[in-house]
Amino acid sequence: MRRSRVVAAATAALMVGLAACSPGASESSENTTEDSTGATTVTFRLWDENAAKAYQESFDAFTSHNPDIKVDVEVIPWGQYWDQLPLDLQSGDMADIFWTNSSNFGLYADNGNLIDISEALGHDHDAWVDSTAELYERDGKLWGVPQIWDSIALYYNKDLVEEAGVDPSDLTWAPGAGDGDTLLAAATKLTKDEAGKHPGEDGFDPDKRVQYGFNSQVDLQAIYIDWLAEGGASFQAEDSDDFVFASPEGEAAFQYLVDMVNTAHVSPSAADTNQNGDLARELFLQGKMALFQSGPYSLPQIAENADFEWGIAPMVAGPEGRVSVVHSVAALGNAESEHYDATVKVLKWLASKDGQTALAATGAAFPAVLDAQDEYVSYWEAKGVDVSEFQKAAEGATTPAPVGADVNAGMTAFEDTLKEMFLGAIPVPEALKQAQEEGNAAMR
Repeated sequence: MRRSRVVAAATAALMVGLAACSPGASESSENTTEDSTGATTVTFRLWDENAAKAYQESFDAFTSHNPDIKVDVEVIPWGQYWDQLPLDLQSGDMADIFWTNSSNFGLYADNGNLIDISEALGHDHDAWVDSTAELYERDGKLWGVPQIWDSIALYYNKDLVEEAGVDPSDLTWAPGAGDGDTLLAAATKLTKDEAGKHPGEDGFDPDKRVQYGFNSQVDLQAIYIDWLAEGGASFQAEDSDDFVFASPEGEAAFQYLVDMVNTAHVSPSAADTNQNGDLARELFLQGKMALFQSGPYSLPQIAENADFEWGIAPMVAGPEGRVSVVHSVAALGNAESEHYDATVKVLKWLASKDGQTALAATGAAFPAVLDAQDEYVSYWEAKGVDVSEFQKAAEGATTPAPVGADVNAGMTAFEDTLKEMFLGAIPVPEALKQAQEEGNAAMR
């Protein structure tokens, strides 16, 4: 999944094997780490500096109500996070509470590394966005406290769409650009080369494009998992973690995306986006891409750096309508925490409106607690940004983010094949069959 500075991408993290650990026993709560004031110190780990500032504000408020517990926030950069996590769990140096995404918690739950949230908290928490918690359910138990979430919508450059006469709020794709398709024609109008020619016009040179219509690329979260769902295909089987995208519907969805790159020439070359997953966002910020489908994780960068008028429209619809993936980041409790009771108290705080308000009020991300949503909306409203399309996407038809103990290993195994497919080096049906076999074999 595409990652932001706040929200992780499932495909970017490699799963490292670790030895199974037994769940923490209740007597472990008697062993505490105290600071000079006698307060118990609970450690909280995440990968994002901006979110860390919001959490520190939240934990200061927590300590004001619980002076006997202090929370230390530690930031491990994304590039090191997933390698360090299993090593620290194995050595006993892991934080008491730590962030993870949906594709990375399964193995730790299976290995007994995590506090059972359904047992520790029960129903003692404020209401969450349902889908954010469902991602962290496994074997009938909940293993994480959902913190932040994101869905998908369509950023657009107002000047470029107005000049081309394109309505970004009403775009639909259809297999083979057949009946009902409006996206390809719009993206064609929004793509041009240095001579001002559009794809399909005599003399158009795709090697000299200065403006692109849409960001088709190997981007699971913003593009292809949504395309699969909208085309009637599935990424994973409902009753197992197996990949099942190599279906006729999956082929039609991926063929459309690959054709946008190599046949219609309305999206950047895969030779470039395969190397730089953030290229499309960079082009959008430079005023060189008209339509950019992404999540709220791109919002801070766009709000801070775009020097043109832009807006947020509904995501592109497909044969099954608009279907967004909803992904969430959760806070997990370390089952081997030396101060279990204090750790559970902090987890309960993180499950509350009060615990998540600082994240929302600073515009860091949509909070998972429903009653804290307005704080995030108000933050962006004050900056003239309407984020309601993301809320509508989350409340509408959705598709689950990748899950499973070994799903990262599977996605890592097939990623190069998908990149070759987007380059046009492997036909779509052949590539999907190969990718599915590679992914499933890696998860065995």
